[in-house]
Amino acid sequence: MRTEADIVVIGAGIMGLAIAYHLASLGVAKVSVVDRSYLCGGASGRNGGGVRAQWSSEANVRLMQESIRICRDFASEMKINVWFRQGGYLFIVRTEEKRRALEASVKVQNACKLSTRMLTPKEAQEIVPELDTDGIVAASYNGDDGVVFPWPFVWGFAQAAQKRGVEIHTFTDVKGFEMERGEITGVVLDAVGKRGTKGVMKTRKVVNAAGAWSPEIAKMLGVELPNKPHRHEICSTEPLKPWLRPLVADLSDGLYFSQSTRGEIVGGIGQEHVPPGVNHDSSHAFLGRYARSLTRACPLLGRVKVLRQWSGCYDLTPDANPIVGPVDLVPNFFQASGFMGHGFMMAPIMGKKIAEQIVTGKDTELMSRWNLRRFKEGKLLSEAMIIG
Repeated sequence: MRTEADIVVIGAGIMGLAIAYHLASLGVAKVSVVDRSYLCGGASGRNGGGVRAQWSSEANVRLMQESIRICRDFASEMKINVWFRQGGYLFIVRTEEKRRALEASVKVQNACKLSTRMLTPKEAQEIVPELDTDGIVAASYNGDDGVVFPWPFVWGFAQAAQKRGVEIHTFTDVKGFEMERGEITGVVLDAVGKRGTKGVMKTRKVVNAAGAWSPEIAKMLGVELPNKPHRHEICSTEPLKPWLRPLVADLSDGLYFSQSTRGEIVGGIGQEHVPPGVNHDSSHAFLGRYARSLTRACPLLGRVKVLRQWSGCYDLTPDANPIVGPVDLVPNFFQASGFMGHGFMMAPIMGKKIAEQIVTGKDTELMSRWNLRRFKEGKLLSEAMIIG
């Protein structure tokens, strides 16, 4: 273990690892990543792996166009198979209000040169013949959206970062910070069990990419983040013969499901009332809600057996947009959190942009609009296409 780093990244999820990889690629010699758990122990290893450019804001659409291009080339560049498959995303809506919002989103996407198109219920059924169109008002489809297998995606970034000299310390908890004249001079670390790292790592730059734990880290420095963890559950069924190409998402209740390369139906659904804080428990309530919505969309799945159920935490902000970049209170304390459960798909491009901002010191329009100060200034943003 090095005792001094140019930059310490807190959080070895996909976002933290992508940032570390790009920092090293830009010539930062000593980058260290610390995480209190194991690789894929947090949200990055607990999600459905969806990657899409269908969003309601131009900023998110353009970012995800770049992120999808990175995903497409990831296996060949990183030398690891992530089973990226572009079967598309099929969004369905069941009210006129949702239809109008979906049409507005598709208009934004088309202006960004996406091939997304609005569909009638019958046209949606042509893409997924097993879909029950009763109650569906409209749909949208983009065939370039896709799904990756989350674990090798994380491992790929980790291995590539280590090849560039990045140190990754798992089972290593952040207990506090050393400060001098209001600036960070070190990160106080403690081992979790026998495999972690203990001591003080001297550094003057820290990236907070701890996801649902980000507010906890920021609070150690007197920085209040408005994002909050929200448990999101997901499950996987017995394998079936391949029949479902796109990921299907119902914007009326937050249902989503896709079929993995091994044949399982993997999906989840939003739940408003869940225990507060970081919580990885599973519930019967989720299974009931998910089963009702899933079988409404595809009745033939009513007899399929669920084999595994798990949960992870969305990292929610008041305006459904991330918190990115430096904060005013503590110099060189950079944020990369609040991605609303969709940081996994944004990490490939956001890791690059955040690293560029740290290295060059230049602010961009995107980073400025996603800065923490917007909440104090009342400049809240919006995003309509959040799943789950």
